Amino acid sequence: MSKILKVNNVSDYSHYVGAADRHPLVGVIDFEKVSPVRHSLNNYGIYGIFFHDEADIDLEYGCGKYDYKQGTVICVAPGQVGGKEDNGEQVNLTGWALLFHPDLLHGTPLERAIREYSFFDYRINEALHMTDEEHDVLVSLMRQIQNEIEHKRDAVQDAIIVNYIGLVLNFCQRFYNRQFLTRRLENSDTLMKFDSLLRDYFDENRQLSLGLPTVQYCAEQLCMSPNYFGDMIRKTTGETAGNHIRQYVIQRAKNQLATGAGIAQVAYGLGFEYPQHLSRMFRKQTGMTPTAYCESLRKR
Repeated sequence: MSKILKVNNVSDYSHYVGAADRHPLVGVIDFEKVSPVRHSLNNYGIYGIFFHDEADIDLEYGCGKYDYKQGTVICVAPGQVGGKEDNGEQVNLTGWALLFHPDLLHGTPLERAIREYSFFDYRINEALHMTDEEHDVLVSLMRQIQNEIEHKRDAVQDAIIVNYIGLVLNFCQRFYNRQFLTRRLENSDTLMKFDSLLRDYFDENRQLSLGLPTVQYCAEQLCMSPNYFGDMIRKTTGETAGNHIRQYVIQRAKNQLATGAGIAQVAYGLGFEYPQHLSRMFRKQTGMTPTAYCESLRKR
């Protein structure tokens, strides 16, 4: 049976690695000051952002493994499990961890906004790889938060810390956007695989048993998390993965309507439960109904 460290509070992890508690809801750990540390496979009840300056660790995350290299940022959220089970080995690490409890965000704009940072739900093999400049930015913010935590608590300290955390998250988002751009060639290859997947889906009539393809289905087939897949498609094409699927479906509908097939026949053949569902999507995508589209074809 796996030995799992339950990290329900910031102190659960800081005590494990021997770091001092400065604040009940947030902690910054400089690994160089607490090394060597033992591995731990963690069940998180808090948010965490981890990055190491020098590391080559085989980490587990969900059902997968990841070779954790220098310059990699890993973001975890409550309900996730990650790390490496304690095998008695001690490792020397340099780098940082920012840990914060959801209660810290209560009543702040970040409490709701944090759901928009989709990288918390990326798989471990979709982690952020920082440039040296990006690394220095995050280290600077870690030091700022650490310095604030070491001050005596007052009425505005938590608000200041939450704003710093918001800055960290926004910089992580910027760095991820950069990574999507620098991987444009790789992303274009994924886009081609996406289109091929959609084509095969309908050519093999999977829609008759599974219905219309979903973003989650496509992401799983392409070995990606739905959030990373959706963000990558949006950065590559300027549209959502869901809209890309709908555009593909409507193009197939147009092709079949052009052969003289009836609207109901086309709808059921594409996996719609009812013909009006096709009509609704068709109108939303093209600005006209399938009937109007067929009439426009006859006038040509």
